[in-house]
Amino acid sequence: MLATLPDGLAGIRDRALLLTGFAGAFRRSELVALDYAALEFNARGLIITLRRSKTDQEGQGRKVAVPYGSTFETCPVRSTQAWLEESGITDGPLFRAINRHGQMQSGRLSGVAVARIVKRCIGAAGLDPSNYSGHSLRSGFATTAAIAGASERAIMNQTGHQSTKMVRRYIRDGNLFRDNAAAKLGL
Repeated sequence: MLATLPDGLAGIRDRALLLTGFAGAFRRSELVALDYAALEFNARGLIITLRRSKTDQEGQGRKVAVPYGSTFETCPVRSTQAWLEESGITDGPLFRAINRHGQMQSGRLSGVAVARIVKRCIGAAGLDPSNYSGHSLRSGFATTAAIAGASERAIMNQTGHQSTKMVRRYIRDGNLFRDNAAAKLGL
């Protein structure tokens, strides 16, 4: 998906949006609600403070750590820094609309715009966009983390899920081959 991004401001924004959404396991509503003030960069990565979410309607807030990636091209922290540098954003909404002339607008992206960006990049990568949505960043994180061996608790810490029942719906496919009895048969 990242290889399909265009040059220019929109491509820089979309890289930061996709990588931050994936690494933070954010709902699209959480992603588009982010403001510059929610970001705290440090030596280990980026701490993002969510002011509220679907499961935090009272607005108690939750901090999500996004570590530096192993390569520049796939690092959510460096991509977010590049977006901030290129856009000049120092306050207000983090992810903003860009018009057809490549000019950044003052308003934040919508959740629908996130879904369109995901679908556009998926299609450009040669996959069927009808199988993906803005929520694919969050569900893809949980599945990929499970495949990589992350514990349910670690996945829940990142996603903010309160119950193992909900997170297991995401990671079921990721665990199909993990500790699979058929793999022990020596076939």
